[in-house]
Amino acid sequence: MEEEIEKTIEVLKSGGVILYPTDTVWGLGCDATNPDAIKRIDEIKKRAEGKHYIVLLDDDRKLNKYVQHVPDLAWDLVEYASKPTTIIYPQAANLPDEVVAENGSIAIRIVNEGFCNKLIRKYNKPLVSTSANISNQPNPSNLTDIDSSILDAVDYVVNLPAKSTNKPSVIIRLEKNGEIEFIRK
Repeated sequence: MEEEIEKTIEVLKSGGVILYPTDTVWGLGCDATNPDAIKRIDEIKKRAEGKHYIVLLDDDRKLNKYVQHVPDLAWDLVEYASKPTTIIYPQAANLPDEVVAENGSIAIRIVNEGFCNKLIRKYNKPLVSTSANISNQPNPSNLTDIDSSILDAVDYVVNLPAKSTNKPSVIIRLEKNGEIEFIRK
């Protein structure tokens, strides 16, 4: 696994796009602080610009760096979530416009274990995560279901078996006024 982490980090540092197993599904990813890499993901997915992506972190202590104000409820949601949970925070910080929603919000998931967690920890930057499919097409359930145009377009395919759930994360939106909305259960 360490060799795969090192290879993947080299690709990320050079602005590349990776295909990698996350804690949920096989995903397309890049350095979440690199606007050009994020635009490449738009191109690979044939996705309209302006749609936001999920950002992955390895530790909830890093939330304050990428969210202007982390509501108290968020800490409980992160700590007690029994399955992968993405939280949409009202105001992003220190991230490029390409990964932030038009209203300034940012979707972040803390990955607690596995390859993805170790990669983010060692790289020490957040990663973009989006399902490895062409926009508006079904999510692939495994690596062999990924469209060949995506496989050909990425700079690196992580060579590890997926230990994912093959299900997208729960998505919860937190509003500034403390209201919560379940976007995906």
